[in-house]
Amino acid sequence: MKAGVNLLNFGPGATPESLARWASLAEALGFHLVMACDHVAITADVEDRYPAPLYDPFTTLAWLAGVTQKVELGTTVAIIPYRSPLLVARMAATLDRLSGGRFILGVGIGWAEQEFEALGLPFHRRGAMTDDYLEAIKTLWAEDVASHDGPFVSFRGVHTAPAPAQTPHPPIWVGGHSEAALRRTARLGDAWHPMRIRMAWLRDEGMPRLRQIAAEEGKPVPALCPRIKLNITPAPMPEDERELGVGTLDQVRADLAGLEALGAEYVLLDTYMDDPEATRSHEPAWGLLTTIAEKVLDLEHETVR
Repeated sequence: MKAGVNLLNFGPGATPESLARWASLAEALGFHLVMACDHVAITADVEDRYPAPLYDPFTTLAWLAGVTQKVELGTTVAIIPYRSPLLVARMAATLDRLSGGRFILGVGIGWAEQEFEALGLPFHRRGAMTDDYLEAIKTLWAEDVASHDGPFVSFRGVHTAPAPAQTPHPPIWVGGHSEAALRRTARLGDAWHPMRIRMAWLRDEGMPRLRQIAAEEGKPVPALCPRIKLNITPAPMPEDERELGVGTLDQVRADLAGLEALGAEYVLLDTYMDDPEATRSHEPAWGLLTTIAEKVLDLEHETVR
């Protein structure tokens, strides 16, 4: 199982220097992946959780591709209704090319109703928009001259080069826990990217339902690539109350072993605990990731400068 880091591309402490440090540290510690979150309009509902400044994930990851060598780069998650699928397909293909095939497109439908309003988008149609846009994106990646006729976007004879470096396309990780999200994952995704989950639910409900839907759709079961909180506590957390990744080192170690036993291909570690003020300093998160790399994951790492 590969392990990744959710870097902080938002908040008072986010700077070009901190972003470069997140990526270089993750790569030096032996992590396989760094990912960044996505918002376009920082409305009041977004600011409460993801305060400005917020660095655009596509631009940021393209820049980080130039200051790293092997770590994979992805979005967790790009909110698909916010941008034309023609734009997303081209940005993702370009980023994949420039990084030498290291890009992962994590996608979601979005949750911030005020942000949708600011962008002039129908909040209650965001799921249907996402499905249509993802179909268009996959068509744009697959064909040299692409056409698509859907309920939200239509185009004819669009030349698409450059194609992505990865074949048949960069992996699409679909976020969300709902029935619609699981069906979207099976129909249009390569992996399921659930967030803030408990092991019992994932093992007993989430994964069995995903397998069932994949069978109904006649599709292979998507890979499991969750994003989990990472918070080490001095005393054990009650098992019936805690999310994956929250607890003592032994509890987190057991969580990661449990995910691997479920067949997870990646796990993304998120050190942000929903406290905007904590983003003023990234040193505690970097120290925590160093501890996890050395004492839990036993990653092969270089000397960290």
